[in-house]
Amino acid sequence: MRKWFPILPVLTAFLVSAWLYPQLPARVATHWDLHGQPNGYSSRLVAALLVPGMAVALWGLLRFIPRIDPHRENYARFQGTYDLVIAAIVTFLCAIHVMVLGTAVGWPMPDLARTVPVGVGILTIIVGNVIPRARPNWWFGIRTPWTLSSDTVWARTHRVGGYLLTAAGVIALLSAFLPPAVGTVVLLVAVGGASLGSVVYSYFTWRGEQP
Repeated sequence: MRKWFPILPVLTAFLVSAWLYPQLPARVATHWDLHGQPNGYSSRLVAALLVPGMAVALWGLLRFIPRIDPHRENYARFQGTYDLVIAAIVTFLCAIHVMVLGTAVGWPMPDLARTVPVGVGILTIIVGNVIPRARPNWWFGIRTPWTLSSDTVWARTHRVGGYLLTAAGVIALLSAFLPPAVGTVVLLVAVGGASLGSVVYSYFTWRGEQP
């Protein structure tokens, strides 16, 4: 079921685009600065189709790449986790798309400067909780020269990386309550720090295995 769940948010995104297209202004705000002010615009056609198209392309790509992975047999060992992360990413993209179009036509939508950090936080928490289930592969997870060289380093790094990403997700959620400029920096530092920390940990774990 999880494998096909992305059909629902993608279809919803396209239907909302078709419904709202006649009401969209000629220029739709699609990018915001650190203070939550619009600083980038797209034509109504691009605004209506770009993100749903990206979601479809990303879904297709993530469904295809396991087929060309030298460790493709390992995906069966964490298929549910892989499908869940794909569904979460696609749903996040489509939800933001609906909010952007809704804002453009005057719907009473939540403030994007607040809701995007919440969405990123939830997505990061989901990834952090399930990523320890990932098994060695070349496309999904914390892929460094050291995790790919040792199953033990892979397992230990993904366990620690899961904790770090979950903590970063909680910080990202809390950043939604800060002024947008500060919150964005806090979010980026938290997620970037968790990612970098996982890479550094993988190296030192690998070093510890060397004779």
